[in-house]
Amino acid sequence: RHPVLHNVSVKVPAGTTLAIVGHTGSGKSTLINLIPRLFDPPPGTLFLDGKDVRQWPLAELRRSIGYVPQETFLFSDTIHQNIAFGCDETVEDARVDWAARVSQMARDIETFSNNMRTYVGERGITLSGGQKQRVAISRAVATLPKILIFDDSLSNVDTYTEERILEELAKVMKDRTTILVSHRISTVKNAQQIIVLKEGAIAEHGTHESLMELQGVYADLYQKQLLEEELATI
Repeated sequence: RHPVLHNVSVKVPAGTTLAIVGHTGSGKSTLINLIPRLFDPPPGTLFLDGKDVRQWPLAELRRSIGYVPQETFLFSDTIHQNIAFGCDETVEDARVDWAARVSQMARDIETFSNNMRTYVGERGITLSGGQKQRVAISRAVATLPKILIFDDSLSNVDTYTEERILEELAKVMKDRTTILVSHRISTVKNAQQIIVLKEGAIAEHGTHESLMELQGVYADLYQKQLLEEELATI
């Protein structure tokens, strides 16, 4: 079998943000799915606090991670219960409300008939794509995890709302290790380090500024996105 990832080596200091960019099929989701062990990495290849990730008790490992996958899943329940899902039963309403404000979902919730007690249909069918993503972001931050993983979780959100969410998330991410996957450079440019994946390997690695100076894959992606944004305003 041909390995999806090869020669990928990166160290993420605790409390910092790693961003991962790359074209579709470059291995971004595969890489981050190894952290909560949705896929099991080979022994001795992925370490958390210096310990092989496979040696952490699975429940303890996953409790410490707030994960927003590409495919957002919501339960047929109230918005409050969807956000509080990963928390213990004694979670205070104030924390759920705070999590909704972080994702910029609070204003939308105020317009719903029963506010936080509004039921969403199966898989969140009564919400828009952007609203579903924002509820999922709220759910991830509500558990106050040590590690946050966002897999292209702002793709259905407009750029204005994205900016507001990133401003709020910056406060949450300050003392947490964060892995941020995105197609949008605007989402990742403030990360302490950025890796560009190409065909399962790291093609470029640096900060936004150093990668722009390289004038390689990252800079090319950025220029294309700026051009697309300019054309969209015409």
